Amino acid sequence: MSDAMSTRHGGPAHRRWNPAGLAARCTAAYRAWRVRRHGHAPPAHDTGDAPPPSAAAGESVLWRMRTTVKDEPGALAAVCTALAERRVDILSLQTHPLGEDTVDEFLLRAPAGTDLTGAVSLAGGSDTWTERADAHDLVDAPTRVLGLAARTATDAAELPLALRQLLGRCTIRSQPAAPLFGRAGAVTVPAEGSLEETVIRLRDPEGGVLTVERPHLPFTPTEFARARALVELDARLGPRIPRGRDVLTLPEGSDISVRRADTGDLAAARAMHERCSAETLRMRYHGPVGDADRYLNHLLSPRFGRTLAAQTASGRVVALGHLLWDGDETELALIVEDAWQRRGVGARLLTRLVAMAAEAGCAQVYAVTQASNTGMVAAMRGLGLPLDYQVEEGTLVVTARLDAVPAHRVRQFGEHIGRA
Repeated sequence: MSDAMSTRHGGPAHRRWNPAGLAARCTAAYRAWRVRRHGHAPPAHDTGDAPPPSAAAGESVLWRMRTTVKDEPGALAAVCTALAERRVDILSLQTHPLGEDTVDEFLLRAPAGTDLTGAVSLAGGSDTWTERADAHDLVDAPTRVLGLAARTATDAAELPLALRQLLGRCTIRSQPAAPLFGRAGAVTVPAEGSLEETVIRLRDPEGGVLTVERPHLPFTPTEFARARALVELDARLGPRIPRGRDVLTLPEGSDISVRRADTGDLAAARAMHERCSAETLRMRYHGPVGDADRYLNHLLSPRFGRTLAAQTASGRVVALGHLLWDGDETELALIVEDAWQRRGVGARLLTRLVAMAAEAGCAQVYAVTQASNTGMVAAMRGLGLPLDYQVEEGTLVVTARLDAVPAHRVRQFGEHIGRA
């Protein structure tokens, strides 16, 4: 999601979210991450939730379907008639004009086993695409768009998630205006953005370029206009994060507060890094770390995810936890100042980050660390979630499935801190 992007199938793969990893991650970490990226499960459902369960024979099934018909009288009626003959209920319909053709998008309830593509093709539909829907899709389009706009208005970190829910299964990348580490070739787009089949490019309100891409299914001009309107709303509102705060009582009896952080906390984050030992920085960034100015600004930006800061009563930041939007996956990252390690701070941050990820609709999260980082491993185990471990040459990738996160934990932590 930075200007160093990975190629999912073939080609070089680089860490996207952690700019420090571009300069410092060792070869072993690189290979372990790449192996995992090429072996993970298929992307999440369009809504960001888990795919709906399979239907038993005789039951009705919700489907989203998109097909292209000629823009002429009777073309849409022929498709609707073909569906009605197969006892398919049309719950909603949106049209996307394309000149001589029209893309019609349906929400359908069909008997299990119905050949929707075949029926529509016989009625004149082409380039037909279908995908299982769920109850979230029953909300009408204007209501859903207004809800996404409200979430974006509350929190700048919601824009990538809102775009993904608006446009369906897609990958969102953000390239900064200034290339990292002196790299050349920054992408530029016109002020009104650009649409190229399956790729939308828009100017990021924080500078740089937002790229939205999805496989196979071209974006329509209507979808492009909706995405541009959401980004323009974000630009008008300016930088913003929720101001929720949670006071924790540590096992030793002292209190510490957890709140959302952003680039306004850059000085405090730098100061915390200066107080950290070389070993702590090495464990966090998987190699020697140079100037924090090069990457902290990106890690703290709401555009790339969400950051929680743990601070003392005096206001000193002693730990940072990052939830980073990594394409269609989500990464966890954590650093705790040496004097505050093994006091429960990291575990508390991790619990809240996971709840925020679940509240955002993420199916799973992963953390890249070193096998010798027993503190991080113990904190992940302490989540009480199903975990998957992959180890290669000392680098450990721990993946947690979020379908087991209790609903009360999501409400308590995800909403209170994440979107208060």
